[in-house]
Amino acid sequence: MPTETTPGSVRERLLAATEEVLRAKGIRASTMAEVAEVAGMSRAWLYRHFPDKASLVGSVIVRLDDAYWTAARTALAGYGTFVEQLAAGVRIGRATYDDPGALPLRLRAAEPEEFAACAGAGVRELVPDLAAFWLEFVVAAIERGEVRDDAEPVEAAEWVARSLISLATVPGNTLDPDDAAAVLRYVRRYVLAGLSPAAPR
Repeated sequence: MPTETTPGSVRERLLAATEEVLRAKGIRASTMAEVAEVAGMSRAWLYRHFPDKASLVGSVIVRLDDAYWTAARTALAGYGTFVEQLAAGVRIGRATYDDPGALPLRLRAAEPEEFAACAGAGVRELVPDLAAFWLEFVVAAIERGEVRDDAEPVEAAEWVARSLISLATVPGNTLDPDDAAAVLRYVRRYVLAGLSPAAPR
């Protein structure tokens, strides 16, 4: 029988249960009843904490999204140059569907309308979100002299975001995105070319 008064964070139990259901079924097919069952609580107890499915799923998306970007930022900080960070960014993007923390990105791609209803932004925010993530790395690269000093950081970060999304997700004939050395060469030769201090001004 469900236990309503188990010590600990009821909210965390509910969010963990929601995450489990979302991983198995996605947004559309998930129900409040299933979440309550997985959490070992009644639906009435669940509704006391989350009034509807959108608020519940939205809370999970925010929690996982924050964790994913924090992990990615930590991973990129371990590389010494901007071009290495860019190449690593492609690998991180390629690994998204195997990364448990990347669930929000997977939901946004697979169910954009449902994601938008729950998260309030939807798939249209993917480029701005990724550009905002890369901004600090672009600024640091400018300060180190790896990116031209007249580059507009916000604009350059969006260029990086658009380029890496394409490299990580769109198949082509001239690049194997799973070949780390090839990605590094490609990023250095093409993605970074327009941002390089040696580029025509």
